Amino acid sequence: MADVVQYRLERMVDELDDLERRGIFTRAEIAEIVKQRRKFEYRLKRPSPLKEDFIAYIDYEVKLDELRQLRRKAVAYESKKRKKKSVSDYAGVARIVEIYRLATMRYKGDINLWFRYLEFCKQKRHGRMKKALAQAIRFHPKVAGVWIYAASWEFDRNLNVTAARALMLNGLRVCSNSEDLWVEYLRMELTYLNKLKARRVALGESKGSLVRDTKSVEDEKWKDENKELFMSLDEKEGNEEEEDGEEDSNVEDAEDVTEKVDVFREKGSNVLQTIYSGAVEALPSSFDLRKRFLEILEATDLSHSDEIRNTILSDLKRDFCKEPEYWNWLARHEMSGCISKETGLEFSNLQMQKAIQVFEEGLQTVTSSSMFEIYIKFLMEAIAQSNGDDDEISPSSNPIGDYISHIINVYQKADETGCLTEELADEYVSLYLKLGKTHEAQKLAEKLCSGKFAGSAKLWLSRVSIEIRSLSGNSTPSKADLQTVFELLSNALTKVPISESESLWLMALKFFAHQRTYLDKLVEMSILLATKSHGSDHVFSLSSTVVNFVLETKGGHSARKIYKRFLALPGPSLVLYKDCIEIETNLISVGDKDGLSNARKLYDSAVASYSQDVELWKNYYLLETKMGTSETANGVYWRARKTLKESADFIV
Repeated sequence: MADVVQYRLERMVDELDDLERRGIFTRAEIAEIVKQRRKFEYRLKRPSPLKEDFIAYIDYEVKLDELRQLRRKAVAYESKKRKKKSVSDYAGVARIVEIYRLATMRYKGDINLWFRYLEFCKQKRHGRMKKALAQAIRFHPKVAGVWIYAASWEFDRNLNVTAARALMLNGLRVCSNSEDLWVEYLRMELTYLNKLKARRVALGESKGSLVRDTKSVEDEKWKDENKELFMSLDEKEGNEEEEDGEEDSNVEDAEDVTEKVDVFREKGSNVLQTIYSGAVEALPSSFDLRKRFLEILEATDLSHSDEIRNTILSDLKRDFCKEPEYWNWLARHEMSGCISKETGLEFSNLQMQKAIQVFEEGLQTVTSSSMFEIYIKFLMEAIAQSNGDDDEISPSSNPIGDYISHIINVYQKADETGCLTEELADEYVSLYLKLGKTHEAQKLAEKLCSGKFAGSAKLWLSRVSIEIRSLSGNSTPSKADLQTVFELLSNALTKVPISESESLWLMALKFFAHQRTYLDKLVEMSILLATKSHGSDHVFSLSSTVVNFVLETKGGHSARKIYKRFLALPGPSLVLYKDCIEIETNLISVGDKDGLSNARKLYDSAVASYSQDVELWKNYYLLETKMGTSETANGVYWRARKTLKESADFIV
């Protein structure tokens, strides 16, 4: 290994001598360079060199070469003489290319390393680019990005359209399922046609471009209405007779130019149709691919573009009419660029009506909850843009009023067709609340909670919140009001599954925190529900919630009474045990006499039920070491070792 490293360093002698002779580096700096290179070379000659070793060597050489270029310019500026390039001007890049070659041969499967190699060759315009591309394609023929990169280099840098086209076609044979490859191939062909047309324009044989003019309809309309403001630079007053004499010849020239323009537009149209057919055949289920083809078509000026556009749209409808995503895209496509953030868009606008018709047609074809969701989302976005920065929604304001009535109709249709999901139902109620229609929201929530969504925690939460909000006007609710809210909450807590009812329990406990009678009833209800659920794990998250709430509001002694009742139920959860132990630990710190004995009982019960929980045993042992005796601590330790069967995890 040392002989190989020494041989590689000796090959650098000519380069280093040239750097010293030209005054770019001093002898001490060259000695440091040799030292660093020897270190990197030894790393690369290890039995298993790391990729980081190659990258570090490359980064060092790149920075060294940049420093060399700066110093070379400084020396040339001081001497005011232009020196010829010598061996040191080429050796740095050649060495970096060689390190890249070794790295890519060692890590052939690292595609990022290959792209880094190619990018360096492209940047330095090194002659090894073609060979590097061939090797990258050889080792990664299934990576579409490699084919695109190679074709791009041939097309843009090497100016070889034939080679670029051949690479793209070979790539499509190997990676026919790559959307990017199909799209980039189409862009390359249209770009080539546009370049040919630009050449004709430069020679004066044609005019215009294949790129579509992006002027807005308003600009064109204004220009037509103000034609008198525009005057050709060649136009002169008093030459009307001369212009009339030249009119016939100008018409003939225009016809010739049109014929020449149509050649490129026809060719581009044929190319797009051919590539589109091949892409659809290779990827019949790709919706994004056809969208991208349509975007390219709308950005170019080709012959029969309207016919091609209608063909693509009809193909999309035929193949994707059962997908809600298609109808969402089609409606937004109809609305492209017509909604302004400053002025919004009126409901009666023609394009908005077209978009709504698209969604209505989609609902007839695909009657699903996802279709209603995207429809409502579209309408809410239109409302938000029309409403500006104002978060409040006023049904009487224009143009929002028409939107509100229509979106309510959509919600009603979703309810009638059975497509109203829990999320949509909650948004439906929230919409009425935003509009300030509390009575309608209350009626709707009552209807939904008594029907399909009887077990929905979100809707019950909304219904109870509305009821409580109606009582907020009174500083002290009456007994009848408290009884009404309690009955409503009791109904909700019995119908909603316990695993989903945490928010409802927290609301109930907070609302009745200062009403001892109702709070006791809630505690009894939680114990009854826990008993009926036969000790499921999620039940005792409810137990922990109730115990923690009692601890916060009434203190540790009251919480102790409550948790003992929960622990008497079958199968207490580990979470409840930990909460109870924490309560007793806190009581010990304030001088409670029974705290330590209660904590030990809790730990004994917990390890009896959850004997393989290592963390539980550790906490038990730590409690005894801090508050117990060495005898009790050793007893817990040996019990843990015996129960865990000499587990290596039990390390204290």
